[in-house]
Amino acid sequence: MALDVHSITPEIQDYIAKNFLFSDQGFQYGDDASFLEEGIIDSLGIIELVSFVEKKFGVSVADHELLPTNFDSVAKLSAFITRKLAEAS
Repeated sequence: MALDVHSITPEIQDYIAKNFLFSDQGFQYGDDASFLEEGIIDSLGIIELVSFVEKKFGVSVADHELLPTNFDSVAKLSAFITRKLAEAS
């Protein structure tokens, strides 16, 4: 099965809920909620999130890609990963 936004999004939500929100209740925010503005993830947490993305989805994240447009919500991150996977195939 190819990965797409619909299969990537739940993976991201689950990871954030367990590793940043310490919740068994799942991700309780909208997919467009800003990680930084909502206090879900701080700047150091973004580095941990990058590591997760690289390991889980097999994509490389370049320094110039570490931008809020790519990493500041579930929706943005899902779209970024989808683009990276499409570029690699």
